[in-house]
Amino acid sequence: MVVKKREDGWTPMMDGVYRQSLAYGDKTHMVKFRLQSGAEIPMHEHEHEQTGYLLQGSMSMIIEGEECPLEAGDSLALRGGVPHGVRVLEECLVLEVFSPLREEYLDADLRL
Repeated sequence: MVVKKREDGWTPMMDGVYRQSLAYGDKTHMVKFRLQSGAEIPMHEHEHEQTGYLLQGSMSMIIEGEECPLEAGDSLALRGGVPHGVRVLEECLVLEVFSPLREEYLDADLRL
């Protein structure tokens, strides 16, 4: 699968949080997130392993109760089931890979 760069396809998730589904396979799914300054993603957990790279901006990620500041160029990996949340300090662009596939994040126009 090849997914060409596009400016559309941003799905709002909550105030100041948008996602854009990118390429995916049978076991992994790449998703880009745009997070506006001041946005917060409440504490949550999911079955998916999550590996991410902060392309731009800065945020504070709370992982199992510990605050972890992240800046552009930093990366992270979380096992499935780990409680985490985010406070956005400066507008962010984040690239995340999930395994298994995040079916609920797939855009209709990208489905195989």
